[in-house]
Amino acid sequence: MSIPQTPKPAKLIVGVFLRDRDLLDDVVHEMSASLGPVDMVSSWFPFDQTQYYEAEMGSPLFRRMIGFQELIGQERLVEIKLFTNQMEARLSQGGKRRANIDPGYLLPERFVLATGKNYSHRIFLGKGIYADLTLIYRNGRFQSLEWTYPDYAGTDIQRFLQSARDRYLFVLRRRSTAERCLGQM
Repeated sequence: MSIPQTPKPAKLIVGVFLRDRDLLDDVVHEMSASLGPVDMVSSWFPFDQTQYYEAEMGSPLFRRMIGFQELIGQERLVEIKLFTNQMEARLSQGGKRRANIDPGYLLPERFVLATGKNYSHRIFLGKGIYADLTLIYRNGRFQSLEWTYPDYAGTDIQRFLQSARDRYLFVLRRRSTAERCLGQM
């Protein structure tokens, strides 16, 4: 019999792509006001999947990845995706998005994105939001799956996620040590 357990907290990671790079400051400010302090921001990555988004957002598009300091309960992914959807709507002009904001979370063994689109490999979480298993961590590195978005399959984002994973594991170890010390008092 499996016994339900509380899952580990996750590291919140948000991917943002947009055409107007100056808009990123507003996005990060609003997210950090609601989701807590940012502790990592990637360099700019070119976003090559512009054909799908070009009509709505223009081109060229650029991506940045953002990591948050506070760990989250995995169940919060739904509310965070709904919040980022609202941000996208507020930032839109003329019915067209100016920013695409994709929240996800990182665990030692996987990286999961939130989406509003159903597909065979996506698991419904609630309120119209699905979990997309985007990458798995095996043999010391992130590994793409047949459905992984091309930019997440690339080395730039995976390098950022590796750094985020290292930081996340450090925080988990530090918490575990602190809990053991408190337990001995």
